[in-house]
Amino acid sequence: MTTTHDTTYAFRVARPEDVEAIAAIDGSFTTGTVFQVAVAPDGFTLREVAVDPPLVKVFPEDDGSHGAEGEDGDRRTYVAVGAGGAVAGFTAVSYTPWNGRLTIEDIEVAPGHRGRGIGRGLMERAADFARERGAGHLWLEVTNVNAPAIHAYLRLGFTFCGLDTALYLGTESEGEQALYMSMPCP
Repeated sequence: MTTTHDTTYAFRVARPEDVEAIAAIDGSFTTGTVFQVAVAPDGFTLREVAVDPPLVKVFPEDDGSHGAEGEDGDRRTYVAVGAGGAVAGFTAVSYTPWNGRLTIEDIEVAPGHRGRGIGRGLMERAADFARERGAGHLWLEVTNVNAPAIHAYLRLGFTFCGLDTALYLGTESEGEQALYMSMPCP
């Protein structure tokens, strides 16, 4: 349980009855800055730049796969539940034994609940699962235009570890770059 801004949130493994609420979470965001990527033969650099007007990013419809797995071997979906049992956020994670990596497949917090420590609480559950599985590190992918998430991940201890300039080709996110971030398992 976490209490913040006079609201108490419980964190638990997702249940089948959470699937619709998870799918209904609005993961869109608005940002006044993005991370500009410059690729060079020996690596890449990032520079945060202002965008005017602010960028509004709406992700495509979820395929409904998050939440259904609950507790399934090397996969988990955790939810944050607020007042009245409403799902305020979730994270879906998977563990890969061969490289000891826990991948954050998705993490979303409903707009009315952002900035209240829910993302941190969900990441703590992911880290608990990582330790349970013996993971050496946590890993995630984020688009370069999601500056709010990038800043949150940096505050949590993640660092940049890679770039994919082709991941989003042929998708609604074409023109964006995939940034990879990791942190040692706490």
